[in-house]
Amino acid sequence: MPETPISSIPNLGPASEAAFAKAGIHSAEVLRALGPDEAYLRLLRSGAAPHFIGYYVIVMGLQGRPWNDCRGEEKAALRKRFDALKAQVPRLGRSEMETALNFLGVVERKA
Repeated sequence: MPETPISSIPNLGPASEAAFAKAGIHSAEVLRALGPDEAYLRLLRSGAAPHFIGYYVIVMGLQGRPWNDCRGEEKAALRKRFDALKAQVPRLGRSEMETALNFLGVVERKA
């Protein structure tokens, strides 16, 4: 059975397909089976930068809804889920600016 491209899911296009491929997710069927939280964790673990809008775009797309349909209490609940997912993945390095500021003692060191 042929696989359906990830870009067949509303809100997700070629950039999403490339990011998911890097995370080992190559079809819409696999993405749907994993669900938004596990799929997003895999994105983060593959090196994708955490971005709240990117997360809820996936959630909305898997529900067949436009990305900007996320509002109010639903958006607040998704923010909590996003923060919990993000907390599960250790930060893999710092931006060059943050590294430079840290070196100069401008940024408080994080444990």
